[in-house]
Amino acid sequence: MDFGTLLKPEAVKVVTSVTSKKRLFQEIGDLMHSAHDLNAGLVVEALMAREALGPTGVGHGVALPHARLDNIDSVVGMFILLDKPIDFDAVDRQPVDIAFALFAPEEAGVEHLKALALVSRTLRDSAVCAKLRANPDPSTLFAILNEAKPAKAA
Repeated sequence: MDFGTLLKPEAVKVVTSVTSKKRLFQEIGDLMHSAHDLNAGLVVEALMAREALGPTGVGHGVALPHARLDNIDSVVGMFILLDKPIDFDAVDRQPVDIAFALFAPEEAGVEHLKALALVSRTLRDSAVCAKLRANPDPSTLFAILNEAKPAKAA
């Protein structure tokens, strides 16, 4: 599993108009519709349902919203860099400015977990996050993610 299989260049965006978690989810829905032809409403609904189970803000300004959908064939992702951090109910109570959304088929088991682990390990690296925050160009962000070497699992 690598970012090349999860992420398309058109699924990497810098967003300036988001002021809340709900608005971020709507933006993700719209972007997933554009990049993967997914129903934006179903994407938002799935994200909200998952978030109701517990916040996906993992700390240090990073959120990993994720959900399962019945209308996709493989695990896909969306990376968003926010120009202004938003409250995300993160575990460390810090606002979020990096979001990597993952979507997996309903029946996906290990592939969904592998993708979540890859993204989590990569975005736990403060040097990778610093590079992402310093480069508000989608093509550069895509390159940084594809070149990142995640730390091995403990």
